[in-house]
Amino acid sequence: MAKNGSNGKNGAGGASATNTWAGAGRRGDGKIRVAIVGVGNCASSLVQGRYYYQDAKKDDFVPGLMHVDLGGYHVRDIEFVAAFDIDKNKVGKDLSEAIYTKPNNTYVFQQVPHTGVTVERGMTHDGLGKYLSQIIEKAPGPTADIVNILKEREVDVMVSYLPVGSEEATKWYVEQALRAGVGFINAIPVFIGREPYWQRRFAEAGLPVIGDDIKSQVGATITHRVLTRLFMDRGVRLDRTYQLNFGGNTDFLNMLERERLESKKISKTNAVTSMLDYEIDTDDIHVGPSDHVPWLLDRKWCYIRMEGTTYGDVPLNAELKLEVWDSPNSAGVITDAIRCLKLGLDRGLKGTLVAPAAYFMKSPPHQVHDDIAFNRVEAFIRGEDNETLVGTEAPVEKTVRRMAGTKAKVAAAAQ
Repeated sequence: MAKNGSNGKNGAGGASATNTWAGAGRRGDGKIRVAIVGVGNCASSLVQGRYYYQDAKKDDFVPGLMHVDLGGYHVRDIEFVAAFDIDKNKVGKDLSEAIYTKPNNTYVFQQVPHTGVTVERGMTHDGLGKYLSQIIEKAPGPTADIVNILKEREVDVMVSYLPVGSEEATKWYVEQALRAGVGFINAIPVFIGREPYWQRRFAEAGLPVIGDDIKSQVGATITHRVLTRLFMDRGVRLDRTYQLNFGGNTDFLNMLERERLESKKISKTNAVTSMLDYEIDTDDIHVGPSDHVPWLLDRKWCYIRMEGTTYGDVPLNAELKLEVWDSPNSAGVITDAIRCLKLGLDRGLKGTLVAPAAYFMKSPPHQVHDDIAFNRVEAFIRGEDNETLVGTEAPVEKTVRRMAGTKAKVAAAAQ
């Protein structure tokens, strides 16, 4: 197991200062110490939400959270103790200031008090693409000693909010988390939690991981996914579909660089097609970002069209437009994921946490229908479903059905 050095706070479950953190149990102060990688819009919404709901009552209904108190951890038990970025306008600032600094442009619903956490200079690698480099200037100076900071600040959980396409940067930060003995949440579409290699690495370190690519509360992917399952459950064959997204934040600006989109398109497409019990031709499904519209700020507009076949090979078409503020839409999901990962640490779980990954992420190792995944996370919170993947399991083969009828007949009937 990876050791995190001396830690005298993890005393509540028989733990002592010499315990390793993975499996050392709940901290004596009941807190979750979190490090954020990438202080953009998503980080802003996450930090704002922690303070916005810090006084919520245990039984309150909070939109976007499974529970105010999840497994014994209240929202206010999350403590942000480290943050990393490369933007010279954010590095050196207190986290409470950096989250509102341009190019961040998300909805402000809470003024965050001074945190005492200075944003440190992070590693760049491939984290700064062609278009982002036109509006972001790298901070001068060397990369901070990430491992040492994680250890000194006794971090439990690292959350990665790196830009889409940051393949090498993501893997670099994963290595830092493993060396420091810190659990990892991968909120972006670089495949870590679903890959046997990384499952094995986390298992060998005695650490849990949740990934990959965070779902929103009600976003484009979850909406498209649920509608696809509705078609499936009601016996409508999905013949063709698209999901077109555009917005005004730096995520959409970054994704104008199409070379960075491969994993993103795979993640979003698989999240939809996994709801079908039959194959759909790759030419008949298009899911992905379309453009950057600056005046939309952190809003995202999504257009979905679904063309299907009903009884008698009769066509059925559905169209939907969704408008959301992109970053707050996933902040509650990450808040729950942080607390679930800490429960995994408390229980000594290692590898990918199957139930939380299936419910919170677009590209988990195992795609599960969302109602089932929700119930499994509830069981995980109660300590009844602690399934993990450690990278040695045999791959699960998907069973597909052959569908009767033809798309050609539908197309001819619609003309």
